[in-house]
Amino acid sequence: MAIAPEQSNDRDVNWWKSELKYLMNNRKMSNRKQFVLAKEDKIYTIKNTEKETLEKWYYLMTLGRQLDNKAPNYLKQALGWSYHAPYAGHDGIQLAIGQIFNREKDHLFPYYRDMLTAISAGLTAEEIILNGLSKGTDIASGGRHMSNHFAKPDWNIHNVSSATGNHTLHAVGVARAIKYYNADAVAISSQGESSTSEGYVYEAINGASTEKLPVIFVFQDNGFGISVPKEQQTANTRAADNFHGFKNLEVIYANGKDPLNSMNAMLKARRIIKEEGIPVIVHANCIRMHSHSNSDRHDLYRDEEELAEMNLLDPLKKFRERLIYAERFTAEELDELDKKAKQEISAAHKKVLKAPNPDPKSIFDFIIPAPYVSGKYPKGLHNGEGKRIRLIEALNSTLKAEFHHNPDTFIWGQDMANKEKGGIFNVSKGLQKEFGAKRVFNAPIAEDYIMGTANGMSRFDKKIRIVVEGAEFADYFWPAMEQFVEATHDYWRSNGAFAPNVTIRLASGGYIGGGLYHSQTIEGALTTFPGIRVVYPSFADDAAGLLRTSLRSEGPTLYLEPKALYNDPLAETEVPDDFEVPFGIARVRRQGSDLTMITYGNTTHMCLQAALRLEKEEGKSVEVIDIRSLIPLDKETILESVKKTNRALVVHEDKVFGGFGGELAAIITEEAFEYLDAPVRRVGSTFTPVGFNRILEGAILPNEEKIYLAAQKLLAF
Repeated sequence: MAIAPEQSNDRDVNWWKSELKYLMNNRKMSNRKQFVLAKEDKIYTIKNTEKETLEKWYYLMTLGRQLDNKAPNYLKQALGWSYHAPYAGHDGIQLAIGQIFNREKDHLFPYYRDMLTAISAGLTAEEIILNGLSKGTDIASGGRHMSNHFAKPDWNIHNVSSATGNHTLHAVGVARAIKYYNADAVAISSQGESSTSEGYVYEAINGASTEKLPVIFVFQDNGFGISVPKEQQTANTRAADNFHGFKNLEVIYANGKDPLNSMNAMLKARRIIKEEGIPVIVHANCIRMHSHSNSDRHDLYRDEEELAEMNLLDPLKKFRERLIYAERFTAEELDELDKKAKQEISAAHKKVLKAPNPDPKSIFDFIIPAPYVSGKYPKGLHNGEGKRIRLIEALNSTLKAEFHHNPDTFIWGQDMANKEKGGIFNVSKGLQKEFGAKRVFNAPIAEDYIMGTANGMSRFDKKIRIVVEGAEFADYFWPAMEQFVEATHDYWRSNGAFAPNVTIRLASGGYIGGGLYHSQTIEGALTTFPGIRVVYPSFADDAAGLLRTSLRSEGPTLYLEPKALYNDPLAETEVPDDFEVPFGIARVRRQGSDLTMITYGNTTHMCLQAALRLEKEEGKSVEVIDIRSLIPLDKETILESVKKTNRALVVHEDKVFGGFGGELAAIITEEAFEYLDAPVRRVGSTFTPVGFNRILEGAILPNEEKIYLAAQKLLAF
């Protein structure tokens, strides 16, 4: 369905001729019936729109265009704005997005070409230039994020990624919260048409239509993805046509060059959401008048005739002509508005040049929010009180307790909320029955969607806490990596304005005969990202305590669960009802004086068994440190132990080459070298995938015997 341009009485014959020529050359239209605005909808035309409104719109458009044209000059003068994506040709739809956005309640996710959208939504020329020059007082990121990524967190104009279109998932997530909390609001996601080729955009729209969420997806179609013409992106002339098979989804077509038609389309989209409760795509036909960005040369792939046609279709020029032809404004009146915009920009320019640059000392600020601090268990230790339970029960009971503690806690994932079933391993068993399907529910088999909507939903209110089963097995988490990366640097990138309050649970590791995709460990890769906490318990009490702390803390936590220990009696412990384990505090599982074993997860129990054997057979005293928190890491406990024993053996299930143990060995070597009587040794998996056959698995993974032999050699050095 399509919204048609309003019937014009403006006598602007030349405008319509050029417009129709452009449409006929580009549309290859289907015979789909056009959609006409309902009588109850406000329909903007040049004639019926108040002069004050038209004046405001023209001023915003000329202000934006002057800034758009001025931006490249800052780079030429070596002042900044090293990335600029001109919006000229998108004027109508961007003006409309900003005008329908209500900063008191809506959530807006602009993309890097949305300068006029930001201005129309209320950002000043000063705020735009601060962002362009990456100043320390830039409200979007304080100079931490790329220029031309406009945001204002206080108004719910979100700081989005350079990974084009990935914020569609965040918009869907916050729309889920809007629906759950019955807020009279919408989420607006804006992007170029080429970004709709990304898989996560399909995941976002599929999920939004399945859940019937209040989100408007705006596709600003200028015909190019950098230099790639859209016919090489999709078989359909219009990207929105790819989504007609989705149920519970409305598609509206708009003339994105025309502010009046675009306003009508956006108002229609908002009314559909309010009355029908379904998401809407607004496909806006635009043009790209300039190069993709200041690092692109469009003259290398566009001919002079095409560029001349773009100039004839200039939306600002057309709007100005129509205002004059309709006798709503004189040329002199519009000239005065142009002059006023120029003066505003000049004043803003002078002010911004005096603004401070970011302080290099600030790079360590806002990596991750301060965690929840335990008052009762500051060291994450207890005196053996509580019921003795297995690790899986500790996880399940803690989840239930925290859902009672904070009614704004949610959990979702794959196959984890079906009647009496609670995931592959039943960790979440009984949660949906106790807390309902609105707080505990299944997600599509789309890991990026699981992660991205968690990030988005947590943006609605800081009180919200979200747990996701990021994948059924840690091995399947890789499709979510794009959103995992977003979660790790949101806090830093936004200069402390936002961090997703998300706990990512993953069943990790081997020893179950699972082979590829069911037995790998992934922390060696994921701990390389600043901005994420990573924990890996070995016993039931730590499993409960670390999970409780994760759920009560701000910011993201990767919670890795050794699935082989879920029901293993070795991991059973007494667990106090309210037990808490702080991040960054290791636990000495066994005191010793001759050798330190540093470990976590499944291999903790193997180290304890090997240490006992060494004591019985060799008379050696081995200290075993269960670090339990990889990031932040308790270096002090590790170094104190090594200084005492003078030997260190790092043991983990992951591969030795590239594994987390390499960092531990480097820290010990760098900071305690003078105390060592032998080289630091490591025990872990071979540099191979984990095989399925138990014989292969045994040859690949570490075990008690391998640890014992390595310790023997180290003690004999």
